[in-house]
Amino acid sequence: MKNLFNNLPPDFKIKLPFLIAGFMSFLFSVYLYFVLGEESAGIFVGLWVPSIHSLGTLIVAPARESVAVTEREKVGS
Repeated sequence: MKNLFNNLPPDFKIKLPFLIAGFMSFLFSVYLYFVLGEESAGIFVGLWVPSIHSLGTLIVAPARESVAVTEREKVGS
């Protein structure tokens, strides 16, 4: 398993925790809504998915931009 994680692209390694958290939130909301019958709680937890993915985008985007600037500086020099 550790070898599999090492073979992932660096960009994907950064995104992976947010993807896992969003998917777990989705599964938990489905469990609440359909299994426990807690409709309002299931909808509430289901709204976490886009929030988690948006947070991941906000955190990852500046890191990606700084890498692009570094690459441009290398090319320019």
